[in-house]
Amino acid sequence: MTSDHHHRTAGSTTPSCCAPGGPQQTAATGGLLQVGRRPRQPDPVDWEAGRSRSTRGQVSLPGGSFAMGDAFGEGYPGDGEGPVHEVTVRAFTIDATTVTNAAFATFVKATGYVTEAEVLGVSAVFHLQVKAERSDVVGAATGTPWWLVVRGADWRRPYGPASSIADLQNHPVVQVTWNDARAYAAWAGKRLPTEAEWEYAARGGLDRARFPWGNDLLPRGRWNCNIWQGEFPRLNTTDDGFIGTAPVKQYAPNGHGLFNMVGNVWEWCEDWFATDTYARRAGTGVVDPRGPANPDVSGRRVMRGGSFLCHDSYCYRYRVAARSGNTPDSAASNIGFRCA
Repeated sequence: MTSDHHHRTAGSTTPSCCAPGGPQQTAATGGLLQVGRRPRQPDPVDWEAGRSRSTRGQVSLPGGSFAMGDAFGEGYPGDGEGPVHEVTVRAFTIDATTVTNAAFATFVKATGYVTEAEVLGVSAVFHLQVKAERSDVVGAATGTPWWLVVRGADWRRPYGPASSIADLQNHPVVQVTWNDARAYAAWAGKRLPTEAEWEYAARGGLDRARFPWGNDLLPRGRWNCNIWQGEFPRLNTTDDGFIGTAPVKQYAPNGHGLFNMVGNVWEWCEDWFATDTYARRAGTGVVDPRGPANPDVSGRRVMRGGSFLCHDSYCYRYRVAARSGNTPDSAASNIGFRCA
């Protein structure tokens, strides 16, 4: 795969992200069909007040300045990956891996937390992953019919009632919304990373590189991330070894010691998403920037890193500069998070 090939496939339009929107969205926004009632927003949580912070499993980064954005002109116009601009982040810590099923289970056991997908009773599952009776498939995503609305799909049963996480303890937790991720982070005495922190961390010290390890997707013919191979969305040849999620430490870490910063699962960030975020702050030399103070009309939060469903013919968003967003109540079988 070359950047020239991507440029031909991307064209002048912005394809849908390879993760569906929340249950309240309409056909016009490419979201799921309305099924059941809208989930309640989680009650405010103040677990952090009584819990000491712990940096166990985190990497300390010194902070510094870097060129944020797409240096290759490969981004989709509607994603707002440019212009490239200098950003400075101060020292922070970030999880070496995405939060695992085992870690999320510890949180749920300690707090009794119920995720939004559990409250709603349905969630989005990629069509090749569904493990459920036909009667439990109650709809499909408008515009992206390979996403199915499955009754009983949640973090414990990510692909439907007939699935489980028994053999996926060291895989990333999925079927968690932004609200769920924030609740976990508060309990852990942590937070979600800002978009700028995420990109600084993902780059691993490499200036303007395409991937966390450099510019070539397959250096020495080896896969360094979990993405789609074959013909999306019908055939995955699993050349990288996985049709779904991979263990959180499956591939070599980047220069900062962080694993799977691209591919595997989308990762929630703290910021609101807007297409013009970079254009508004270009040339200002900002320090620890945040996204817009208020959501745009889409009401989306930033997601970064792409997932195991990304393919350059449809969703070339497994680059460190790539950005997307989703509503805070969206959950799917390819969305997870890590904490800062």
